[in-house]
Amino acid sequence: MSQVDLAFLEHADTRQTLNQLMWIASDAILAIYESSDLGITTKDDQSPVTKADLAAHHVLVTGLSGLTPDIPVVSEEDPDSLKIPQSHSRYWLIDPLDGTKEFIQRNEEFTCNLALIDSNRTIYGWVSVPALALLYHGGQGRGAQRLDCDCSSTDIRCAKPATSTRVVASKSHLNPETEAFIAAIATPVTLIQAGSSLKFLRIAEGAADLYPRLAPTCEWDTAAAQAILEGAGGSVTQLDGSPVIYGKSDILNPHFVARAD
Repeated sequence: MSQVDLAFLEHADTRQTLNQLMWIASDAILAIYESSDLGITTKDDQSPVTKADLAAHHVLVTGLSGLTPDIPVVSEEDPDSLKIPQSHSRYWLIDPLDGTKEFIQRNEEFTCNLALIDSNRTIYGWVSVPALALLYHGGQGRGAQRLDCDCSSTDIRCAKPATSTRVVASKSHLNPETEAFIAAIATPVTLIQAGSSLKFLRIAEGAADLYPRLAPTCEWDTAAAQAILEGAGGSVTQLDGSPVIYGKSDILNPHFVARAD
C-alpha cells in the first residue's frame, strides 16, 4: 500500500469510527441472539442464515459505504458483490456472522469479521465477539489489540513455543485429515476446540500455538482474523508454505496452517 493508504488506515479518527462500526454490528447481532426468534432460513447452498447475519451485513455495508465510498464492499450475504475482486484490487471483505451454526446453538462462539484487502493480501482486520463484548483488531507490521466493552485496550502477542503444542481445532469440522495432521506432530499435543474465527484469536493472544485447517473455508472466514494474527506475530500459510491470497475467482481457501511464529 502507498503512504496515502497507510495514512488512511492509521488515522485515529478513522480507526475509531471503524471500531465503533464493529460495536454497532455486534449489538445488532446480540439483540437477535437474545431474542426468541433468530429468523433462521436456508440459503441456496443449503447453509443456514439468520436475522443476525443480515442485520450485521446492513450495518457494515451502510457504514463502510459512507466512510469510504471509493472502496467497494464484498460480503458473504451479497452474492453479487463476489464479482468485485475481478475489477478492484482493494476492497472491504466482511463475514457479518462467522459461526452461524454456533449462533443457532447459542454457544457464544460466533464472531463478526471485517478485513481490508489490497493486492490479494489481507492488510488489516477487525473481529468482534458479540457474546463476550470483545473486539480485536490488527494487521501485519501494525500490531494487534483486544478491546473490551468500555474500550480499554490490551496489546496481544503470540506466545513463544513451549515443549508441548497447543492445537486449536474446529468444533464443527474436525475431519480425519485434520486428525491425521495433529497425530503427526512430534511434540505432545493439547487440543483446544473453538468455533468461528476464534481459533485464530486464541493463537494471537497466546492461548494456542497451531491451527491446521484441512477442510473447506471461504475467504471471508479467514481474512480478518489472519490479519490480526499476523499483527500479533503469527502467520498463515498454505501447506506448502506459500501465502494464502485473496480475491481469487474461486472464493474457497486452500488448506492452510495458522501458527504462532
